[in-house]
Amino acid sequence: TVTGTSRLSPIVVIIIGMAGTGKTTLMHRINLSMNELNLRGYYINLDPAVKDVPYACNIDIRDTINYKEVMSQYGLGPNGAILTSLNLFATKFDQVVELLEKRSSNLDYIFIDTPGQIEAFTWSAGGQIIHELLATSFPTAILYSIDTPRCCSPTTFMSNMLYACSVLFKSKLPMLICFNKIDLCPCDMMKEWMDDYEKYQEAIDSDKEEYMGSFNRSLSLAMDEFYKNISTVGVSAATGEGMAELFAKLETCGKEFVETYLPDLQRRVAERSAVDKIKQQQDLLRLQQDIRDNQGDKPLP
Repeated sequence: TVTGTSRLSPIVVIIIGMAGTGKTTLMHRINLSMNELNLRGYYINLDPAVKDVPYACNIDIRDTINYKEVMSQYGLGPNGAILTSLNLFATKFDQVVELLEKRSSNLDYIFIDTPGQIEAFTWSAGGQIIHELLATSFPTAILYSIDTPRCCSPTTFMSNMLYACSVLFKSKLPMLICFNKIDLCPCDMMKEWMDDYEKYQEAIDSDKEEYMGSFNRSLSLAMDEFYKNISTVGVSAATGEGMAELFAKLETCGKEFVETYLPDLQRRVAERSAVDKIKQQQDLLRLQQDIRDNQGDKPLP
């Protein structure tokens, strides 16, 4: 059982997953478990289109941005409005980080709920800004939520794993795959598929979707290295089963971030800063040359 922590900084956990995987319900269960384990948490909702949130949010994007007004003002559909709302909120996210830094000494975890339209957060400019601002300030990890009953099919399982893999490489952060709803369907078979290539091949052979068989076999070979570096946990947001193991593995993700991911992040930030500095110097030289050429007598082209 996880009770209390001696960490100097809270771990930021960004919950990502496809619509219907139970992310918001999982956030509610995490809130309850945090109280039971005597852990201090901070909760942020980044889904502008959600109607009701079953947990107490410390920061809610809906308090700042009206999703329906964004749809009306910019003439957007539902998904476009979610993406635009996130991008608008991201322009002020440095203020959120400043607030978190002020309260960090009194926190163990910071949990962030994201929209069900997974690509609106993962692949948007706003999502990238939020990722990087959090990761440069706190140990940060991705909790990828999966609907376990829907993964009983080898093809659906593989599509989920491919999406998880893309999120991992896009975010460049430690990831914990969370098989949710294990009260409805155990996740032992999915974990076995990840650990044993032959078991997955047997499942493909017995699957009725024969036209996908050869494609899934090829993908499973490519994904084998991905499986070796990813932690998994089975939980039930409805009953609370597996929550203690979830927190234990989040602690491991926090250590992994500091030891492995942080040095790479610092290197990338330094490289980007050097490129920006060179560009600024080039712009300054170009401006000085324009001034010399014009000598104030004619407007710049």
